[in-house]
Amino acid sequence: MNIGEAAEASGVSAKMIRYYESIGLIPITARTQAGYRVYSEKDIQTLGFIRRARDLGFSVEQIGKLVALWQDRERASTDVKRLALEHIEVLELKARELHEMASTLRHLATHCHGDQRPDCPIIEDLADSHRMDKAGARTQPQLGRRVASTIEARIRSRIRR
Repeated sequence: MNIGEAAEASGVSAKMIRYYESIGLIPITARTQAGYRVYSEKDIQTLGFIRRARDLGFSVEQIGKLVALWQDRERASTDVKRLALEHIEVLELKARELHEMASTLRHLATHCHGDQRPDCPIIEDLADSHRMDKAGARTQPQLGRRVASTIEARIRSRIRR
């Protein structure tokens, strides 16, 4: 089947199929004499697997590992579970960060009069995003920094294992 048919069958766009091939996530496919890609049923299954993993928010790097585990009939399910549990941690951290952002915006919106006055705590907070600390150094916005540093620390600790 050609790339358009493969895209329709797998739910992955033709552009993404080409991208996945270019980065080695899927093998380079056979081509016709005219240079058109030809996809097998196995290729469609792999693309469907990738699409589902993307739907669950896995990164391309994680998907590469999952595809390799899926194709390895001698794999230990503990490796798959470890990847899934690590991803759950990241998703839960992101969910907490989103909840924190929504709470902050809700608080600011509650204190904004929303009338003809120019004073607006939402605008003031956005404009004050690079406050100076007591030493005169610029500070970064708090939301997201804590979550990002926690994720980075966990990843670094796993890489060392």
